[in-house]
Amino acid sequence: MSRTPSSGNTSGTQAAKKSAGKQHFIAVNKKIYPRSVKGVFARWRWIFFWGIQSVFYGLCWLPWNGRQAFLCDLAERKFYAFNLIFWPQDVIYLALLLIISAYALFLFTAIGGRLFCGYACPQTLFTSLFLWIEEKIEGNHMARVKLDQAPMSSRKFILKFAKHSAWLIVAVWTGFTFVGYFTPIRTLVAQFSDFSFSSWELAWILLYGGLVYLDAGFLREQICLFMCPYARFQSVMFDPDTLVVTYDVERGEPRGARAKNDDYKVQGKGDCVDCDICVQVCPTGIDIRNGLQSECIGCSACIDACDQVMDKMNYPRGLIRYSTERALAKHWGRKEIIRHLIRPRTIIYGVILALLVTATAYGIATRLPLKVDVIRDRGVMSRELDNGMIENLYRLQIMNVSEVAHRYSISVSGLEGADFDAERIVEIPAAASRIVTLAVRAPAESGKKGSNRIYFDVAEISDPKIAVHEKASFLVP
Repeated sequence: MSRTPSSGNTSGTQAAKKSAGKQHFIAVNKKIYPRSVKGVFARWRWIFFWGIQSVFYGLCWLPWNGRQAFLCDLAERKFYAFNLIFWPQDVIYLALLLIISAYALFLFTAIGGRLFCGYACPQTLFTSLFLWIEEKIEGNHMARVKLDQAPMSSRKFILKFAKHSAWLIVAVWTGFTFVGYFTPIRTLVAQFSDFSFSSWELAWILLYGGLVYLDAGFLREQICLFMCPYARFQSVMFDPDTLVVTYDVERGEPRGARAKNDDYKVQGKGDCVDCDICVQVCPTGIDIRNGLQSECIGCSACIDACDQVMDKMNYPRGLIRYSTERALAKHWGRKEIIRHLIRPRTIIYGVILALLVTATAYGIATRLPLKVDVIRDRGVMSRELDNGMIENLYRLQIMNVSEVAHRYSISVSGLEGADFDAERIVEIPAAASRIVTLAVRAPAESGKKGSNRIYFDVAEISDPKIAVHEKASFLVP
């Protein structure tokens, strides 16, 4: 028989809930001052940082065949990527690119956890840049804590003003660069000289720059903890053989402080000296010794920090290291861990990813530099002429997707006697399109009543391999 809890117990439960909620609110709103760290993984993070940021900030300045090498021209509805020109009809390649990115993320996560978050995520990269600026201006993590706690003074105002000015310069330049992928960057520079931006260009520069300033300067780990969905579904891609940042509990516990030359084994202590440096360097403020947590972005800063402490204590490195759940349980070495990275899940992801990349690369390499869209005239479906011929109107949009001009011949087939009286040879400049209106006529007896299949053939005069055989319907009343 169930019993109703007493009012005292209920009050205690409610008080406990309020206390837990208050502590959570305080933890969420507590500013984190991550300590800088050097080491192998720190160097790799900066290598990825400079590599990715160099591409982002530099690619829009690269010229190619008299234009910008990488440009999404919304006004002309073209996307340029070096020698490749994509039109709205090529949206299939965008879909394939997104699918490839998703499967690459699945594969890397199944193998090495949140590698993307720790080394390539824009939020991580811009936060690292802003933290570097903050450290150069305000000092190390302890100096920043003292500065924030100190009352306002001329020194504090100058440091804060310098920091936020540097942040705003980086943020606005980032927004400027972002818009430079949609409006040629050199055009933007020319517009900047007399501040003649269009309303949408100015709006996006300020919006994107403002988001970078807000995210990397203030929100930082809050984006990772509460806004990014990746942390929420990453667990479904992890398994006991996924490489993640782990703390060796068996080796490290029980933790405790000690002198360097103490015989800590006799004292019953583990290798962890409880220095909390792993917590101090964590950009999300978690304690990796509490196990794998959704807040961990896999940046490996705690590994570098712990290894430095182990070196000072003359202990073996690797108390915090990249390992797997199964490897820790079975005390596997590096060879066993690597051997178990190749498993059914990673094989399936890898095979699918390889097929998608191959198919996309083949499709791009073999695609014709010619596209044809046939559009029926909706105003006049079909009509009978005085001479008994049936006429249908069409608009042919012929797109030259190469960077050289081409001359194309146009013909129609599919119905006996079908012909049209319009120009049969058109010249289209490089990366341009042209609409040709055709009035196709055919004898009434050449087709059945209703819809009949016809074909428009558009072929390059000097290269017959560049040809499109596009179908259409011819209506007979």
